[in-house]
Amino acid sequence: MTRQHIASVTFMDRSEAGDAPRWLDEREARVWQAYLAVNRELNGALERQLVRDSGLSNADYALLVPLSEAVDGVVRSRELGALVGWERSRLSHQIGRMEKRGLVTREECVEDARGSMVRLTAAGRAAIEAAAPAHVETVRRYVFDGLSVEEAEVLDRVFHRVLDRIAAET
Repeated sequence: MTRQHIASVTFMDRSEAGDAPRWLDEREARVWQAYLAVNRELNGALERQLVRDSGLSNADYALLVPLSEAVDGVVRSRELGALVGWERSRLSHQIGRMEKRGLVTREECVEDARGSMVRLTAAGRAAIEAAAPAHVETVRRYVFDGLSVEEAEVLDRVFHRVLDRIAAET
């Protein structure tokens, strides 16, 4: 059997597969590799833009957005982790880094002593408000400016279909 490793996905001609796993065909492998490259390069471009223009990282921005949209800028830590899809350890370390920079504070949860709340500070609100316009412009420039309305609608349907399939299995 001939195998060609492409990043983390193995490509194999389906005619050679027999009862083996359903390998990606050439078109699927090309699409998958393009997705991985877009994900990597877009995240890198957004990180560079955020750091250059605001001193924030993608991780900072990911947490500041839901905090800035929350009532009183406060979100329970467990809920914040779920909103950004992070494990408790990663969230805790990131919040700690952001606390040291004065962007957020941690507070005890009055309803449950085991839980904690994360509060956006005035400095955190100022940081997200300053960063958002250039960040959104970067997203628009790299993604939406190059797509027609119809293409954006196709991506919307595709991404949500994939997310629904993942959610159905978790």
